This record gives sequence, C-alpha cells and structure tokens, in this order.
Amino acid sequence: MAALQVPVLAVAVLLLLGCRGPGAAGQRRKEMVLSEKVNQLMEWASKRSVIRMNGDKFRRLVKAPPRNYSVIVMFTALQPHRQCVVCKQADEEYQILANSWRYSSAFTNKIFFAMVDFDEGSDVFQMLNMNSAPTFINFPAKGKPKRGDTYELQVRGFAAEQLARWVADRTDVHIRVIRPPNYAGPLMLGLLLAVIGGLVYLRGSNLDFLYNKTGWAFAALCFVLAMTSGQMWNHIRGPPYAHKNPHTGQVNYIHGSSQAQFVAETHIVLLFNGGVTLGMVLLHEAATSDMDVGKRKIMCIAGIGLVVLFFSWLLSVFRSKYHGYPY
Repeated sequence: MAALQVPVLAVAVLLLLGCRGPGAAGQRRKEMVLSEKVNQLMEWASKRSVIRMNGDKFRRLVKAPPRNYSVIVMFTALQPHRQCVVCKQADEEYQILANSWRYSSAFTNKIFFAMVDFDEGSDVFQMLNMNSAPTFINFPAKGKPKRGDTYELQVRGFAAEQLARWVADRTDVHIRVIRPPNYAGPLMLGLLLAVIGGLVYLRGSNLDFLYNKTGWAFAALCFVLAMTSGQMWNHIRGPPYAHKNPHTGQVNYIHGSSQAQFVAETHIVLLFNGGVTLGMVLLHEAATSDMDVGKRKIMCIAGIGLVVLFFSWLLSVFRSKYHGYPY
C-alpha cells in the first residue's frame, strides 16, 4: 500500500509542476518584454524629452501590453506643407512641459511624453479615427483611455501650465513647469520708462501734456476694450490663434462654444467693440459740439451707421457661440 502511494504522490507533483510551468514562463516573458520596453523608452527619453513615434513604435510601446507606465501623446502635423500654425505653437508648449519633467529631480519611468506626426504615422490617425490636430491623449498604465484622457484643447488652451494640470489629474504626476528666460517683458518695460523719461527731460518746462484728458481717456479706452474682448483669458489659458481643419483646410476664427475662444476671435471682438464705441463718440460730439449743423448731421449719420453695423456683427458672433439665442 505504501509502495503505491509513492508513485501517486510523484505523479501529483509532476502534474502540479506541469500546470504551473507554462504560467510562470509566460509571466517571466511578460516581465522581460516590459523591461525591454521601459529600457527602450528611457534610452530615447534621455536623448529627447518628446519621443517621436511612427505607427510601429506606437503600436508596440503604447498600444500593446504589457505596460506599467503612462504615455502622453501629442498627435500633430508639423510639416510645412500642412500649414498648421496651431500645431507649431502647441508643440513649443509641449516641449516646455516635457523638458520640465525630463530635467526635474522627480523624473521617473512612470510617465513618458511622445509625439506622432501625421506624415510619419497616418495609420495611427486612421486607427484612432482622428480628424484634427493637435490632439493630446493620455494612454494610462492600465486599461484603455477614457473620455477624460483626451485633453480639451479648445477649452483649456495649450499652455504648458494647463497641460501640466491635466497630466496631474490623469496620472498623479505633478510637473513644475520651468520656462526658458524671456527678456521681452523687461525690455519693453525698460523702453517704456526710457520714452517717458525722455519726454519728461525734453519737456521738463512744460508738463501740460500729462494733464491732457483726451490722451488719458484714449489710453483708458484702449485698456477697457482689450480687457472686454478677452485678452486676459488668452493670457491665462493660452488658446490657439485659430483652428484649421487638416483635412478640409477650413480655418475657423470664431470658436463654436461659449466656453472657449481663439486669439483671433478676441481681435475681432475688440474691433467690433471699437467700432461701436467710435459710433457713440461721434453721436456725442454731434449732440454737444459747436460745429455747423451740416457737419453735425454727417457725424450723427456716421455714428448711427457705425453703431448699427458693428453691433449687428457682435450679435452675429454671440449667436454663433450661443446656439440657443434668442432664448
């Protein structure tokens, strides 16, 4: 009886080892593949903060498992014949973000930044059913991208700081954006102070121009028009100047949503507000000036024409953004 038990136990052990063998081998192979992918990405990231990928690299390193790292991918069209101005502007901000991560003390292999250009990976665009650029997508370490993993470019803009907040929200990786030194602001301030100092020096005996109400009113009006047109929103969000569809070539200067705007849109609104303001000024001058009646009538007609024309255009822009108008 004991002699029979020994072979039975041996067979059971062999069967158990046989069942575990393929699984363990598969796990080891999976770990080896993952290690090779991470090492390859780290090698590329050491040379360039944003890794350029074609279709094969994208499918092997981003789409195919196993993967224990996140990849932020910018889908773009940077070739000159594509004429995508927004792509170039977004690429500059994306490079700033990737460099800030690559040269930070917290840099790890938890997240990588990559880029797929349309002319180098058009098959990737077709695979993902993408018809616009630039587009930012986070491919998480586990599972497929969710709705929030696609960056809302037209709402948030493409400033590196906004991208960093989105990356932190999707990956829990916090990146402190470090921009290259920009001396344009100090130089402009120094030039302005030099001009003011020169005027004071040249006209030190006559400073009446500082009390010119018309000059101060014009400066204040320019500031108000700039703020009401959305220039501060542009400074905070960093939106694209306009949007060009890479397939149809159509350029949109007015954003179709009430939650976002383009830089060109603020310039258009500023022009329209300026036209309405000029019309109101002409109407005021026509009513209060001491000129002859004929000139005052001309000013009145011109003022009414400007107000009606530019205000109607403002309503058209409003209607295109608020699709339920009139409520």
